[in-house]
Amino acid sequence: MAQPAYVQGTLDTLLSADGSVEPAALSLADTTFVVLDLETTGGAADGAGITEIGAVKVRGGAELGEFQTLVNPGEKLPPFITVLTGITEAMLAPAPPIESVLPSLLEFLRGAVLVAHNAPYDVGFLKAACARHGYPWPNPRVLDTAAIARRALTRDEVPNRKLGTLAQFFRSAVQPSHRALDDARATVDVLHGLIERMGSFRVHTLGDAIDFARAVTPTQRRQRHLADGLPHVPGVYVFRAADDRPLYVGTSKDIATRVRSYFTASEKRARMSEMIGAATRIEAVECAHSLEAEVRELRLIAAHAPPYNRRSKYPDRVVWLKLTDEPYPRLSVVRSLADDNAAYLGPFSSRRTAELAAAGVYDAVPLRQCTHKLSLRTPIAACALAELGKCPAPCEHKITPEEYAASAALPFRTATHGDPEPVIRALVDRMESLSERRRYEEAATLRSRLIALLRATVRMQRLAGVTRIAEMVAARRNDVGGWEIVVVRHGRLAAAATSPPYEHPRPTLDAARMTAETVLPGPGPVPAASAEETERILAWLERPDTRLVETSGDWVSPVRGAARFTDLLNRAEAAASGKDSSVRSSVTDRSDDARSLRL
Repeated sequence: MAQPAYVQGTLDTLLSADGSVEPAALSLADTTFVVLDLETTGGAADGAGITEIGAVKVRGGAELGEFQTLVNPGEKLPPFITVLTGITEAMLAPAPPIESVLPSLLEFLRGAVLVAHNAPYDVGFLKAACARHGYPWPNPRVLDTAAIARRALTRDEVPNRKLGTLAQFFRSAVQPSHRALDDARATVDVLHGLIERMGSFRVHTLGDAIDFARAVTPTQRRQRHLADGLPHVPGVYVFRAADDRPLYVGTSKDIATRVRSYFTASEKRARMSEMIGAATRIEAVECAHSLEAEVRELRLIAAHAPPYNRRSKYPDRVVWLKLTDEPYPRLSVVRSLADDNAAYLGPFSSRRTAELAAAGVYDAVPLRQCTHKLSLRTPIAACALAELGKCPAPCEHKITPEEYAASAALPFRTATHGDPEPVIRALVDRMESLSERRRYEEAATLRSRLIALLRATVRMQRLAGVTRIAEMVAARRNDVGGWEIVVVRHGRLAAAATSPPYEHPRPTLDAARMTAETVLPGPGPVPAASAEETERILAWLERPDTRLVETSGDWVSPVRGAARFTDLLNRAEAAASGKDSSVRSSVTDRSDDARSLRL
């Protein structure tokens, strides 16, 4: 089947699932409008009170039909309404009630765009009537001629945006008379005049008109041409300044649709308005699929640090907890990993978070906290922590290096790559003890340390599981019958591709592998990419519809690793955020003796 002609996209998707053009992408000349007006008793929109309905259906400037009826409101008509409209109670007495009128009115509205002057008023009455009498509201697209007039006409042209004023300005053949059909006919002429005026604002489609009617800033309206011609494909978009400097980097499954949203009323962020005013062009980077787009976005943000991006700008500014290599090891906060045999935990986004996790380790195991370089020959005086029983005093040689390694260093070292149970159990037991003694503030502090420590442990083991593999090839089927393919090497996205629909993906996969980036191994759980990039890849790999095609090694996690405490972590985080009011919740430990941990 031949592809439809290109139509400039709007906020709505350009093409529907069957390949037909979406209504919002139609030109205004090809759109069917039902221009409607209601007369009411002047009360609230409670499902009653409508006295007259008038509607005119038009397309391309030609009238297709009319709908007009009086409606018995089921309530007394106020005298001032009779004076205003000329409608009397005697005229309404034989008229049908609204529940009898709604079926034919909704049929008249079917498939059309609803137009009204001060549309929220008319739409509110119709929706309330449908709800009251059990008719589903069809939720049509709505254009408000009053809102469009406020954007398209200046005060020098019209003193106000009343229907009578606009009808006179556009030389309508029918003047409003507070009768529904006459007012609807006048609104038709106003609509046609406004459509002609909107052409000078580059408004040519229904979606453009809906956006135009919203409260966008002059800067957004002036700069919206920057979004012209962008592709409807997954990828990355870059707002650039006059000197070609990146101002903002974003990603989307549909570049054109996402970028156009920056120039609509839905974009209310002050910094984005400032960024739009400074931008002179928008660059689109097409990607094979959404995962490649996400990764490219992270890399571009890291490379250029755009001033209007807030996240992911400095992926290298991370810290690690290191167990030092000395006779009496201690924890040290370091900025990089060394290729040594030391135990590391991280990465942490800030030094404060690393120190919080370190405090949790100190609460669980008797690691020394001082920074002295201890000698095996010469003892030195112990600090207050030893007197309080919180340190085994290796400085005074009260513990041998072997005993210290077994009781203090080994639990931490094991927790980083294997079973963190001894550390976690010690923290949970101590927290429970504090809670039983009603020392809730101290227990909450300990819970914060547990969260920081356990989150880092779970994250690092999860990252290490995929980054130790030299190459992984995975694929998942997309919505059009093709396959999204990724080549991952040491946790870094080395290649991405999409095979053509309904063709065997092997040729595309082989081509992706042959052209993939060479990635060399390195130390630590994130040797070749940022932790955020590897986590995005992991989320994609762990989707139920993703298939592992080939792998150079086993993708595994420790049997008794930190992942088995994920439920404990989630509950502790929920309690810390106030979403879980329970202080104590049972967590079953999968140990051989089936002991339980309690939070």
